Amino acid sequence: MEGMIIVLETSITEKERDYVKNYLSSQGFQVREIVGEKETVIGAVGQVSLDQRSVELLPGVARVIPISKPYKLASRELHKEDTVFNVGPVTVGGSRIVIIGGPCSVESREQIMAAAHAVKDAGGVMLRGGAFKPRTSPYSFQGLGYEGLAYLKEAGEATGLPVVTEVVAPADVEGMAEYIDVYQIGARNMQNFELLKKVGSMGMPVILKRGMSATINEWLMAAEYLLASGTDKVILCERGIRTFETYTRNTLDISAIPVVRKLSHLPVIVDPSHGTGIRNKVLPMALAGVAAGANGLIVEIHPNPEEAVSDGPQSLYPEQFLKLVNDVEALAPVVGKEVARLPENHHLSAAVDETVQFSGDSCRVAFQGAHGAYSEKAVKHYFPEDKVESLPRESFPDVFDAVLKGEADWGMIPVENSLAGSILENYDLLNMNPDISIVGEIKIRVRHNLIAHKGVKMEDISEVRSHPQALAQCDRFIKSHGLNPVPAYDTSGAVEDLSKEPDALTRGAIASDEAARVWDMEILKDGIETNPNNYTRFFVIGRKENVKVTKPNKATVMFEISDEAGSLSSCLALFARHSLNMTRIESRPIHGKPWSYSFYIDLDVPEEMADFDKAIEEVDGAVSSFRVLGLYRV
Repeated sequence: MEGMIIVLETSITEKERDYVKNYLSSQGFQVREIVGEKETVIGAVGQVSLDQRSVELLPGVARVIPISKPYKLASRELHKEDTVFNVGPVTVGGSRIVIIGGPCSVESREQIMAAAHAVKDAGGVMLRGGAFKPRTSPYSFQGLGYEGLAYLKEAGEATGLPVVTEVVAPADVEGMAEYIDVYQIGARNMQNFELLKKVGSMGMPVILKRGMSATINEWLMAAEYLLASGTDKVILCERGIRTFETYTRNTLDISAIPVVRKLSHLPVIVDPSHGTGIRNKVLPMALAGVAAGANGLIVEIHPNPEEAVSDGPQSLYPEQFLKLVNDVEALAPVVGKEVARLPENHHLSAAVDETVQFSGDSCRVAFQGAHGAYSEKAVKHYFPEDKVESLPRESFPDVFDAVLKGEADWGMIPVENSLAGSILENYDLLNMNPDISIVGEIKIRVRHNLIAHKGVKMEDISEVRSHPQALAQCDRFIKSHGLNPVPAYDTSGAVEDLSKEPDALTRGAIASDEAARVWDMEILKDGIETNPNNYTRFFVIGRKENVKVTKPNKATVMFEISDEAGSLSSCLALFARHSLNMTRIESRPIHGKPWSYSFYIDLDVPEEMADFDKAIEEVDGAVSSFRVLGLYRV
C-alpha cells in the first residue's frame, strides 16, 4: 500500500486543484482533500507505486510527503488535526467528552425506555444497547434482533439521544441503518474484514472496539478498513485486553489512549465496563481514561442490574451513572475539556430562549485577544464547536461594543482567576452597560507554555513576552532561567507578534498550546506556571432582549448601600433570611462618590423562583441602587 500527502500551494487555483486530484485518481489512488487552518493537503492512498517526483511537478503542488505508517488514512501524518464530527446533535472529538450509556442488551421496551431516560437525565448524550449479541456460549441470550432495534430507536427518539448498537453480520448492515445512528464493531469482530468493509461503505459513524488480544497497530489497521471503504467517522474504543490477570474481566489498557492519540487523528473513547467487568471499578477507571486523554466513555447502565440478562455485575445503577457524569464534569477542566451536552441541556439553551440561541448556521462570539487566547478556548469549550465563530477584539470594552452593536451574538469575558483574583474592569463594564446581561459561565484551566520559533532552543531565549498576569503566574520559571519579562496586551497576541518577526530568535512568549498551534510556533516548555491550580472563570454575556431565563440556578447581582453603620450586614441578613446561599462577594469603589462602594454578589438560585424574587424585592427596597446582572445556569 502506497500513501502520500500532497501539500498544495496557497495560491493554487480551483482548476489546478481539480487537475491534481483527477491525476491521482487516474493513477489508481483513493483521494481525500483535507482543509486545515494553515494549509490544504490531499491524501492519496492506493495499491499502486508512483514516482513522487511526477506529483511534485504538478502545477500548484508545494511538496509531497510519503506516509510511513502502514495505516494511511488513520495516521496523524495525513491528518494533523483531531478529527471532529457530529452524530446528530452531538459533537465527537476535539475538546468535548462524550458520555454514552445504556444496557448491554435490549431486553424489553420498558427496560430500554427506562434506561434511556436515566442516561439523559444524568447528562449522557448517546444511548447504547445490544440487539444482536455475539456470545461465547451458544446457549446465552443472543438479543431480540430487529424487535430490539425498534425498541432502541423508539427510546432514542423519545429522549433525543442518538443510538449506538453492535452489528454482527454483514447481511444485517443495510437493514440496521434505518434504526441506528452509530454502528458498533465489537471486539470479536475487529478483524472481520468483510464486516468492516460493508459497514464502512455505509458512510455512517462507527465505534470500533479493540480486539481482546489486538495490538495497537492491528487496531488501527482495522480502522483503516473502515476509512478506506467510505466512512470518515470512526471512533476508536479501548475496552480492555486479555492478559494473565483474572481478578478483573479484562485489563483496561489506559496507556493505549495517549499512544493512539499521538499516532492517529481519530477520537478515542474508553469502555470501563468491559475493561473491568466489576461495577465498583467502573467509576475510577472511567476517570482514569478521561485523565489519560479519552474523548469519551461508553458505559453500561441498567435500571435494575441484578435482573439484567447479560453483564449485570458490571452495569451501573442510574444513581452511579449520575455520579460518574458529575465526576467527569469536575475533572474535565483539569484536562482542558468540556463534557458534551445535548442542545436542550447545553449551558446556553438552559438559560436562554432557543429561538435566539443560534442565528443561522453559526453563533458569533466576541472575545478579547488574538486567536489562540484563553478566552477563545473558553468560547470553544462552551459553545457547540460546529456552530461557533469566534471574533477577536482588542479590548474588553470592544467585546461589550460588539455585542451591543449586533456584530456578535454573545461575548466571552474573564471575571475571576483562582490565583490573581477578580478582573475588576469587567465588573465595572457590566455595571456600566444595563443592556447587557450575564447568560452563563464556564471555568477553564490555564496552562502556560514557553513558545518560540521552530528550531529555537531553550538556551537561546533571553526575553519573554506575555500579558502581565501570565508573566506573574510564571515568575518562578522566568527568574530561574534568567529571562527578561516584557508585558504585552495579550498572551496569544504576544505569540502572534513573535510569529511576524522571523529573526526574533532570542525571544519567547508565554501563552496556551492553542496559540502555538494557531501561529505555527513551537512549545519549548509546557506547564511553566508556578502554581498549577490555575483556573479562570468566564461570563457569557448577551443583549438583554435576546435573553429569556428558563431554568437558572445562579444569579449575579449588584447593589449600592448608604454610608451608614450596619447597612451591609443588614442587607446580607436578608439573603440569609430567605435561605439564599451567597457564593461570592466583591466590592468596588463608586466613581465620583468617595468612600462609597458597590457590591457584586453571586447567589445560588432555588428551584422555586418565587422565593428568589421575594428576597430580591426586599433587598432592592433596602439599598440605594440594585440590579440583577444575570440569571444563568452552570
